[in-house]
Amino acid sequence: MISITSEGTETLPEKKPISILRALQIPGVWEFSLCLFFSKAVYYTFFFWLPVYIKETTDVVNHIAADLSAVFDAGGIIGGILAGAVSDATGGSATVCGFMFILAMPCLYCMVEYIGHGVAVLIALLVITGLFVNGPYALITTAVSTDLGTRPSLVKNTHALATVVAIIDGMGSLGSAVGPLIAGLLSQYDWHAVFYFLIASQAVGLLCLTRLIYREVRLWLNEFRSRRERTALRFRGKVPPNLRQKSDSFLNTSSRIA
Repeated sequence: MISITSEGTETLPEKKPISILRALQIPGVWEFSLCLFFSKAVYYTFFFWLPVYIKETTDVVNHIAADLSAVFDAGGIIGGILAGAVSDATGGSATVCGFMFILAMPCLYCMVEYIGHGVAVLIALLVITGLFVNGPYALITTAVSTDLGTRPSLVKNTHALATVVAIIDGMGSLGSAVGPLIAGLLSQYDWHAVFYFLIASQAVGLLCLTRLIYREVRLWLNEFRSRRERTALRFRGKVPPNLRQKSDSFLNTSSRIA
């Protein structure tokens, strides 16, 4: 309903913001929130502890270790751009994140096993690991708000959208605090334990997205089947009736044989 003020101008009624409980009931909010929690935990562990890890496991000096740690962020820039481009092309942000989670786990294992094989190997590992670690983090914090904005319960409701994005980003901020804390405690014993913790975080983040990945893959399969059926119907419309009858009888015979 539109109200008219005393000055003669029209004002639209304000939409009331949804409650936090109602926002948590929107499909995808819990999954993306937990996924961002573990994704930020891994990223900020690298952000705070990577120079220390390089200094303690290699022969480089402090300023060289700090410079090498910046290579990880360079790989993260590439990963964010790549994740966004693939997500736009396929329409499956959850599947893109899950695929990067899977590829990040062996990269993290190689980071702890092959750290002492020279600077060139270290730079390559940092670029590749940064690409797959930062890709989901960048994609969730940017594209998820757009994905949620297309849902019927959030269309043209900026108050609801802000609440949902705040919940997701708040969970991510919590992960950015918990991850480095646990890594600092584990680093007192062994760096292998730190990277096993990071690998486990990636695995749990992947599990959080399984339902959304399944939904996206099922949607792709349905679109593929419908496209194939439309192509078949279009082809049948161009075939002469006598050839179409022969084709149908051949398909029926083949189906009975199968």
